[in-house]
Amino acid sequence: MLCIGDAAHAMSPVGGVGINLAIQDAVATANILTAPLKAHRVTPADLEAVQTRRGKPTRFIQSIQVFVQDRVLRPTLGGATLRPPWPVLLLNRFPLLQRFPARVLGMGTRMEHVLTPDVHAPVSPTAGR
Repeated sequence: MLCIGDAAHAMSPVGGVGINLAIQDAVATANILTAPLKAHRVTPADLEAVQTRRGKPTRFIQSIQVFVQDRVLRPTLGGATLRPPWPVLLLNRFPLLQRFPARVLGMGTRMEHVLTPDVHAPVSPTAGR
């Protein structure tokens, strides 16, 4: 059995990235397991390959979520006056940097692309008629 998405790693709602990671997990799983599944020879090493590929990106996003929870949300909800953490101050000082947090949260640190052969098969001009 292989668990992916929230079944493998519960995510905080901070940033709303749980579904992004779940889809990236599914794509990586399809890419890694398509051939072994077709050959009816999935091994524990194949499953570990999925875990290895998706582990670091997931832990990185979770660390960002914990940072935001601990440095922004918790103090604000506790009634403290919010003093932005230094990364936020840096983003305000250099607007060009503002695209990076959105890109990381939206696309992840390891973008997955479907690589299975049937996705790359040429489409017949008469297909679907």
